Amino acid sequence: MKHFVSYLKEVTLAKWEKPALSDYKGNDYSYREMAAQIMKLHISYTSLNLKPGDKVAVCGQNSARWAMAFLANSTYHAVTVPILYDFTPDAIQRLTDHSESVVLFTDDRVFSAIDPRAASHLKAVVSLRNYTCLWAREPQYALAFTEAEAEFNRRYPSGPTPADVGFEPGGLDDLAIINYTSGTTGNPKGVMLTARSLSANVNYAMEAIRVTYDDSSLSMLPMAHMFGLTFEFLYPLCGGSHVFFLGKTPSPSTLMAAFADVKPYILITVPLVMEKIIKGKILPVLEKPAMRVLTHIPGVREILFRVMRSKLMAAFGGKVREIPMGGAALNPAVEDVLRKLKMPYAVGYGMTECGPLISYMPWNRFRQGTCGRYLPGYNEIRIASPDPERIVGEVQVRGEVVMLGYYKNEEATRAAFTEDGWLKTGDLGIFDRSGAVCLKGRSKCMILNSNGQNIYPEEIEAVANSLPEVGESLVVSRDGKIVALVALADGAGTVSADALKSRINSALPGYSQLSALELMKEAFVHTPKHSIKRSLYTDMNN
Repeated sequence: MKHFVSYLKEVTLAKWEKPALSDYKGNDYSYREMAAQIMKLHISYTSLNLKPGDKVAVCGQNSARWAMAFLANSTYHAVTVPILYDFTPDAIQRLTDHSESVVLFTDDRVFSAIDPRAASHLKAVVSLRNYTCLWAREPQYALAFTEAEAEFNRRYPSGPTPADVGFEPGGLDDLAIINYTSGTTGNPKGVMLTARSLSANVNYAMEAIRVTYDDSSLSMLPMAHMFGLTFEFLYPLCGGSHVFFLGKTPSPSTLMAAFADVKPYILITVPLVMEKIIKGKILPVLEKPAMRVLTHIPGVREILFRVMRSKLMAAFGGKVREIPMGGAALNPAVEDVLRKLKMPYAVGYGMTECGPLISYMPWNRFRQGTCGRYLPGYNEIRIASPDPERIVGEVQVRGEVVMLGYYKNEEATRAAFTEDGWLKTGDLGIFDRSGAVCLKGRSKCMILNSNGQNIYPEEIEAVANSLPEVGESLVVSRDGKIVALVALADGAGTVSADALKSRINSALPGYSQLSALELMKEAFVHTPKHSIKRSLYTDMNN
């Protein structure tokens, strides 16, 4: 397997003066300029007496400088600790300390709200705006950053050449990332991922979704999450793409403008975003009486779908070759529309503990209703069930992508693996006849009714979400009864909860009928991956 740093070095030398990283409508960096920034940080690290394996935390909005800090760590063989920018200042401070980070890259907002002295291993806090030192435990630590520019110019008076780039890969089994899945108190779960896990993900992605030196891509998902870090930044860059970063969550108009300007070759998103596009732009058109008639006429139907597909692809910039989605199940009604439009979409499945990919299939081989197959050469998947094609069981994984365990949390690590070494995902599913994974839900979310019937909330939610009046829904168990919490779609108008419940129940089998439906007065709270923060609602209702 090829180390991702080897890819990085190759593409840096091959595209030396070509664009590498850009902040959308902001700073641009060629591969040469990117290499120079990385080399300057290496000088600072050496002055700090940073050792391979030391931890460096990065907490900020997506940006080219966030990316270059990560690359500096990886090429120095330090361990990156990406911390979610949305975490509270207290959580950021606590995770910086728990990870034993020596350096923290962040911005003025976070720095003004934390006490860096409380992180016992921390030597310096560095600005993600310009790599200046915001705080240092000792005066000499500040000099490591203030004098790096002068030392770099002394070493390379005419600027660096390709021959000066010394990016060499470390061992594949070296720890590369500690990624915290939450900022809660107690024993934080810091997922320990090796360079092998990252490299397996990058190698697979480059095989499954080819990237060329002429491609551009757009980074929107938080890079503190593995989905955004690996598939919107690391893999495209290693393949030679020009990566653009959208900082804060963009408005719809900004996002559409970015698509038009960047013209990305790949659109990585979560189902919620695609569902909003289809339910907001496509379904209202298809549901018009005239369109219902026309789409039932052979020949005319194909022409209409081709025109709609062309307009949708143009809105994405016109060069998208694949639309991978992950993080949650895709609504079946929305998937039906994507299929009819022949959109190049595919749904994958992953988790932080696998860096992140577990299963995927490129769009031209993707099977509707699944989330792809195992990654040949990089992992294996099994269903813990006596009949994996008919009886639901836990999805379990082993192979190159799987984490080492949780940092300084042996109890959680032991609980995460079976006795024979398979990672327990906590997700429930079956295999279809081709071996593709069909997820049924989370094991901790499954509801067992009084008759012993397994009920998967996600399946009921998919029915609810197919209704045009429904923006989002969440199904919970209350005193043994099934209750749906529903947030209405924008412009839904006056909707009766009882009428909505009846319509949903009409599409459900008797054992999973709703006992009640409640209309939410406020929008659901979401995770940075745009999925509903389920624990907030299930915990309060049990």
